Amino acid sequence: MSNGMKSSGWDVLDDSHEALRTAVHGVPDDGWHLPTPCADWTVAQVFQHAVGDQIGYAAALTGEPGPGFDPFHPSGEMKGVDPAKFLEDALARAAKAWAGVDPGTAEVPTPVPPHSMSPWSGSAACGLDAAVHAWDIARATGRPSPLTPELARPLLKVAREIVEPLRPYGAYAAALAPERGDDDVAVLLRHLGRDPRRRAS
Repeated sequence: MSNGMKSSGWDVLDDSHEALRTAVHGVPDDGWHLPTPCADWTVAQVFQHAVGDQIGYAAALTGEPGPGFDPFHPSGEMKGVDPAKFLEDALARAAKAWAGVDPGTAEVPTPVPPHSMSPWSGSAACGLDAAVHAWDIARATGRPSPLTPELARPLLKVAREIVEPLRPYGAYAAALAPERGDDDVAVLLRHLGRDPRRRAS
């Protein structure tokens, strides 16, 4: 974890938050308008969506207000926005909410189907959202992938739990066929409908 950054106590989520943080910090000042692997969304829109989703996961756990905007219709407007502060506020809310979850709890509420999951699966699902959009942003801006095989393996496990019910709503594209030589990161990305070989436009 970066110095001063709040830990949730859930390793997959914390590593995913760090991946998103790394990707966002790598966006150049003129990079927010760039296209991303998310069809029709710019880097700014993916960033806003990712921030809103972290707040949404926190709100599901705590009952506090969710994001003050629709994460599924992000504006892409970044005028007057401090990206680092906008991100850190959201990550801190999510980390604090998950830090308050007892690992022995049977189920916790989540903002995505099935809306109730084990603590590990729920925290990993929150991490999946952060990590995949970290990859989207990194790829759009020509940066190295922030995903590692060690992170991809548990993310694939939770992806196989939650992604199929979300595909019809457009949250994930259709899965891509695996290819010979795929590593754990590529397997995860193809399952999420992303081409691991994609480069910045």
